[in-house]
Amino acid sequence: MSRDTVVAKRYAKALFELASAAGTVAEVEAQLKLIADTLEQDAGIEKFLSLPSVAPTAKIDVLKAAFGNNVSSLVLDTLQVIVSRRRQSIIVEMYEAFTKIAGEVLGQAHATVYTAHKLSEEELSGVSAQFGSITGKKITAQQIVEPALLGGIQVRIGDRLYDGSLSGKLARLQKTLNSKAL
Repeated sequence: MSRDTVVAKRYAKALFELASAAGTVAEVEAQLKLIADTLEQDAGIEKFLSLPSVAPTAKIDVLKAAFGNNVSSLVLDTLQVIVSRRRQSIIVEMYEAFTKIAGEVLGQAHATVYTAHKLSEEELSGVSAQFGSITGKKITAQQIVEPALLGGIQVRIGDRLYDGSLSGKLARLQKTLNSKAL
């Protein structure tokens, strides 16, 4: 585990405790998602934040101008601390760690559902309900169409992959046949 990952988890845990005490966990998570998505989509902002020649106060001013009206003072204060300590590279990792911590504490999990063809909203909610009963958590699902699966479904929840795809079954069959042939 890298040092940045450890630091991101610490900031995420502290932010979660503050948000939990204020009763704003969902709002903080949504605000962090907005910031992380913006940083991932706009390489210019991320590059600006990583420049060592730019003073932390200037970086904080840019973040305030960009997100000031869209995020709470709690999130903005956290960003100020992170940037003033020159740890702006962990913002996206902090969001991911915050999401995991919040999910564990609140009994929620995020699932990525891979299918060969697009599922309807009803089918996707059925998959969420099924895996919710398996994991004992409330599942929010996001679908990604992956034609290489040929058919079936793969569901990733955290570090766990449930593979019911046709390509996965074929790969397991090939592995079994190869091991018996030797």
